[in-house]
Order: sequence, then structure tokens, then C-alpha cells
Amino acid sequence: MPTVPPSPHISLDPQIQNQNHTPEYPELTEKLRNMALVPNPPMNEGPLFAEVDMGADSSAPTVRATVVQASTVFYDTPATLDKAERLLAEAASYGSQLVVFPEAFIGGYPRGSNFGVTIGNRTAKGKEEFRKYHAAAIDVPGPEVDRLAAMAGKYKVYLVMGVIERDGYTLYCTVLFFDSQGRYLGKHRKIMPTALERIIWGFGDGSTIPVFETPIGKIGAAICWENRMPLLRTAMYAKGVEIYCAPTADSRDVWQASMTHIALEGGCFVLSSNQFCQRKDYPPPPEYVFSGTEEDLAPDSVVCPGGSVIISPSGTVLAGPNYEGEALISADLDLGEITRAKFDFDVVGHYSRPEVLSLVVKDHPMTPVSFTSAPGKAESPRI
Repeated sequence: MPTVPPSPHISLDPQIQNQNHTPEYPELTEKLRNMALVPNPPMNEGPLFAEVDMGADSSAPTVRATVVQASTVFYDTPATLDKAERLLAEAASYGSQLVVFPEAFIGGYPRGSNFGVTIGNRTAKGKEEFRKYHAAAIDVPGPEVDRLAAMAGKYKVYLVMGVIERDGYTLYCTVLFFDSQGRYLGKHRKIMPTALERIIWGFGDGSTIPVFETPIGKIGAAICWENRMPLLRTAMYAKGVEIYCAPTADSRDVWQASMTHIALEGGCFVLSSNQFCQRKDYPPPPEYVFSGTEEDLAPDSVVCPGGSVIISPSGTVLAGPNYEGEALISADLDLGEITRAKFDFDVVGHYSRPEVLSLVVKDHPMTPVSFTSAPGKAESPRI
């Protein structure tokens, strides 16, 4: 499995970063050129006890991972795809092998909108807002998925991308997975949208809770508050997840506690990616209104400060959380840490009690309508 060379050129000083990482893509905006790459914090190099060496095993592979903290170009999916490619190219230029984007990056997270819904009523304006949101979503499979796959192959990275998936007239908050050869691997649909999200997004089922075995580790994802569902996490642990991706829209401080807990509980790396958004990243009023807060917002007001983070299986914060702006937040993942953590606690292994507590996962597709006739044998309609 591949290893990643050290990167002493990475610096916290933006001026040094810009000097050492001259972009190869002249179309990058000034905002993206100045994005911060957050490196690993210095670690304590000395062993706790001189007679026991608990340092990194040189035979264990190391994977460089990046979480993207950036805003959607709202209602403009082609422009958002262009931005995604610029960010992916930038991450790849730093040697990243895995890049994780935020929840709903393609299609947008409709923060502040209520789509004109009150109990017993839906307004005409709210229905039109949903029509525009539906138009910005993507089909899976579809041309946007093909382009994302091509990006992953072009830059030789594993890609985990948050999208709004359109399936007929129902939308799903979905994560798509791609390998470094440009192949689409599969998807995870959010199984439980939170609060008002339920008026615009459908519910995923047990057939899309994948963990993909790859040369850089076993990769899976859960989205935002479904990360707080213990049984969903347990299903992922049972599938052997090693790199646990957590795209989110939650920027509160308490989110960091959840991410640390999952890393410790699952003995896995946790990569949480959130958008950094200002009011000006959304359409202006009256086209788009932040319900209840619009009058208090200026164009530069921060409506989501991010908080993207990378955490090791021991609970150590490797990079982030970042609340300063759009950023590429990167860390080198020593996969040997997983085995060392599992020695302490393996939630579906030596620390389980299946004779007392067990879980059954219904992992087949749940469809509302089934047809008993075999394909191609249906009679032609009679006129």
C-alpha cells in the first residue's frame, strides 16, 4: 500500500504557503488561492516508558487525507462542479490521496430556508423555491456523477462528495464515493434527515450503508446528525470502517465532542467536513431569505463557520477544527493507529457481548411498489 512522503514545506503562515504552493491553475479565484492548508500539530515524540516503544510502525501505511471546508455556489450546479475541481486539484497538489467534501456540497444546503411550510399550509413561493432546489440536484447515475468520477481519476485521489440526489421528484441528501482510477463506487443516502430537512429530503434505507475496501483503507460515511445514531454507527463498525467520513452542516462546538467519541468508539479515523458560508454565498433577498434572521445579516455575515476536523483513533485532533474561513484541512493518517486503538477497545470484537446485545440490519432496498411480472414479459397495452 502506498506511503506518503513528509511535507516539511507546509506552513501555517499563509504567505509562506502561497510562496511554496504556487497554483498551477490560473483560473483559481483569489479566495481559493489564499485557502489555508492546516497541517498536523506537533506530536509528543518521546515514549511514555523508555522500555516500551509505542511509536509508529514503519511497516504501517500512511495516507494523506484532506477535508474541504468551502461553500456551494448556490442554485448553480455547473459552477459548483467547477469549484469542486479547483479544490480537488489544489488538494492533490499537496499530495492528498483522499479528499472529503461537505454535506450537500453539490446541490447546496438550504440553510435558513423554510420553503414556505407551516403545519397545514405550503406557500406558492415555497413551492417555487423547491422547484429551483430540485433543478440544482443531480441524478445518480448522471452526467454530474460522470464528471466527478473523471475528476477523481484525473487527480488520482479517492473522493467522497456530498450531493443532493434527485430520484424522480424526491430528493435525498447523499454521499458519493469514487476511487483514484475514476470509478464510481457507490453511495450512502442519509437515513434520517433532521427537523425541517424532512420536508425536502427523503429517507435512505439499509441498502446504502456501504463501507468500501480500498488500498488506502476501508472507507464509509454518515451524514450530520445520523452520526449520533448508535445503531447506524454500530453497523458501520461491523463492516470494518477504518476511515469514517462525517460530512456535516453542524458547526457548533459540541459537534467536536461527537467526532472525538466516534473516533474512540470505533477505533477509526474521523474526517468531518463542513461548509464555511457567508450570507453573500446565497442568493440575495427576496430570491432567498434566511427566515427570522435576514434583517440581521450583512453580505459578509458568517452563517456557517465550518469546524472541519480530522481525529485519530486515539481521539487526538490531527488537524482543525477550523472556524476561520474556506480551507483545505489535511493530515497524514498512520493506519497503524487503528490496530493500536482496537487493542484497547473493539466495539464489535473483543468488547462485544452478542449473547446479551445484538443488532439486525435490514440491508435490502425498501421500495414502495413492486411488480411481479418479469421484465420484458409485460403485455402491450390494448387500445
